[in-house]
Amino acid sequence: MPIITYNKGWGSLKKIMLRQVFVIVSISGIAYFILLQVLIHFEEAHPEANIKNLFDAVWWSLVTITTIGYGDTYPVTTGGRMIGFVFFIISLSVYSILIGRITNLIATILENKKMGFYGMKHTGHAVIIGWGPFGRMVTDELVAAGRKVAVVTRVKNNIDLIREAYSTSQVFTLYSDLTNIETLQKVNVKDAAIVFINLDNDTEKLVFILNIKKHYPNLKYIVTIDNSDLKDTFLSAGVTYAISKTSLASKLLASYIFEPDVASYNEEIISYAESDEDYDMKQFQVLKNNPYLNQFYTKVFYDLKKECNAILVGIVKNKENRKLLKNPEGDVKIDVGDYLIMIANGKTEKKIARLFGTKEGFTE
Repeated sequence: MPIITYNKGWGSLKKIMLRQVFVIVSISGIAYFILLQVLIHFEEAHPEANIKNLFDAVWWSLVTITTIGYGDTYPVTTGGRMIGFVFFIISLSVYSILIGRITNLIATILENKKMGFYGMKHTGHAVIIGWGPFGRMVTDELVAAGRKVAVVTRVKNNIDLIREAYSTSQVFTLYSDLTNIETLQKVNVKDAAIVFINLDNDTEKLVFILNIKKHYPNLKYIVTIDNSDLKDTFLSAGVTYAISKTSLASKLLASYIFEPDVASYNEEIISYAESDEDYDMKQFQVLKNNPYLNQFYTKVFYDLKKECNAILVGIVKNKENRKLLKNPEGDVKIDVGDYLIMIANGKTEKKIARLFGTKEGFTE
C-alpha cells in the first residue's frame, strides 16, 4: 500500500503522477472517440438505426457505461453490437477500477493519518523522540498530568502499540526515520514546551541533538544519559537538562538503604498524584491576579499551609534565567512570573489551581 511521506522529492513525484494521469486520460479519450466513430460507421447506413451521429453515439455510450440503460438508443447492426459489447466490458472495468481506486485511496488516507503524516496543531506539548519502556513511563506521567504528547518513532510497529495504550487526543504519533529533521514539522516541534530525546544510546542522542539544534536552536531539550561523565558534553551541545538514569537510581537505592521512609516519600512526590489523596511536588506560576502577589515568601508559606494544606518548599525567580531558591530565608517577595514550588495532594492541587487561576506546570 503506498504511503505518502514528507520529503523534498514529493514535488517531483507529484509531477510524474500528473504526467501519468494525463497520458492515461489522453489515450483513453482517443480510444473512446475512435470507438464512437466506428459505431457510427456501422449504424448510420442502416434504415432502422437510432444512432446516426456523434451526439447519439456519445449519449448511448454514457448511458451504457453508467449502467443507466434508458433503452432509447441502441446498436442494431452486428458491428455496432460488437462495439456495444466492448463498451459493456469497459463499463465493468471502469467500475472495478473506480471502486478499487477509491478503496485504495481511503485505505491510504487512513494509514497516513495513523502514521501521523498529516501532522498536528498542538502547542505547549511535549515531543518524545524515540519510544521504549522508559519513554512509555514518561508518557504515562505526562498524560496523567493532563499534558499533550507527540511521539516520534522510527519503528512502525510502535504506532499500533501507542495508539492502543493512549487516546489520540492525548498522544499523537509520527512514524519517521529521524534522519530528516524537517519531518518534525508534523509534530509542530517549534511550538513544543520541551523535546525529550529518548534514543538508544548516548552517541545517537548527541548526534541527534547537534542536528536538531541547527534547525530549532531556541527549543528546550531534555535527555537521559547512560554515562554520567557525558553530562557536561550534552549541556555544551545545547541540552537544557541532562539527567543520568544510573545516578538517580543509585541515589534512590542508597536512600532506601539508610533512610527508607524518606526514599519512599521522595519516590512518591516526584511522580504525578494519581488520586486526590496522593502527594507530589508541584509548581504554579504567579499571574497578575494571584492573591499572594507582592507578599513575602514567609507569609505565603504559612497562608498556603493554613488555607490549602500545601507546603511551600521553594520559588523560581526570573523566568528567563530561572534562579531556584530552595525555601529561602529573608525578605523574598512574590513577583509576577515567579513559580511557587510546593508539596500538595490531588485535592489541594485543584484548590490552588482555582486560587492561582492557572494549572500546575511550567508555561512559556
